[in-house]
Amino acid sequence: MHTLKKLAMATATAGVLALSPIAAHAADGDLSRQLTEARQEGSVWTAFALNRHLSPFSIDVEIENGVAILTGEVESEVDRDLAEQVALGVDGVREVDNQLQVAGEEVERSADGSDGRAFSTRFNDATTTATVKSKLLWNRNTEGLDINVTTRDGVVTLEGRADSDAASELAERLARNTEGVRQVDNKLNVSAEGGTSDRAKARVDDAGGAISDTWITSKVKSSFLFSSNLDGLDISVETKSGQVTLSGQVATDAEKSLAVETAENIRGVRGVNADALRVGGRES
Repeated sequence: MHTLKKLAMATATAGVLALSPIAAHAADGDLSRQLTEARQEGSVWTAFALNRHLSPFSIDVEIENGVAILTGEVESEVDRDLAEQVALGVDGVREVDNQLQVAGEEVERSADGSDGRAFSTRFNDATTTATVKSKLLWNRNTEGLDINVTTRDGVVTLEGRADSDAASELAERLARNTEGVRQVDNKLNVSAEGGTSDRAKARVDDAGGAISDTWITSKVKSSFLFSSNLDGLDISVETKSGQVTLSGQVATDAEKSLAVETAENIRGVRGVNADALRVGGRES
């Protein structure tokens, strides 16, 4: 695809020499656009290569009139979503046509091709792993940490590095407060050293400038639904310029506080208004 684009650019360059002044001016504009799109493609590829979550995957990028078309395969919905946000963070990209396919979570297998567990159990564990990864990535305080998540029979294991005890405890709490999680085995190493996690966080923060209200609303709603202590179906979410408004009904003051805290910690949220979120018993 890119070889063809380079060939087209070379052909256009040669053709300009033989065109009339008016036609040459039009061709110059087209060549300039192609050069701009090629630079944007390079910027998106570089951003993917530098991102520790996306660098393992082969993602093809094509830019057409400010629209980034992403194709290829990634491991999870988290990676697919992150790729879109990173692309949107590149100057000149106003929209993303996300055609990335999700391969699904892999599980450790034995010699006979199975890990010995029922398919439903493996599926539930894979779903839990993806959910916990999502919550860690969406949270402004854990998004850049080097955390690996695995799940087996409802037991989530967190491995990697956290920058502080508070970050480690938050990661454990996010995992524990997830549907399907029976237990969390927190093996995170706490280190105050900078380096990988800081650089990763900075790169994800760079993409954060392009986070849309729609993205925020989606992630707040999803976080409510993923929570084992909230009934997300009873909470409405609206976002405008990063300001989140919650309405609907919860059972207790504790649920309301948890809903506000959950929304506040999502990347890109500037504030949360929960005045319209009522506390009271639900109808059966």
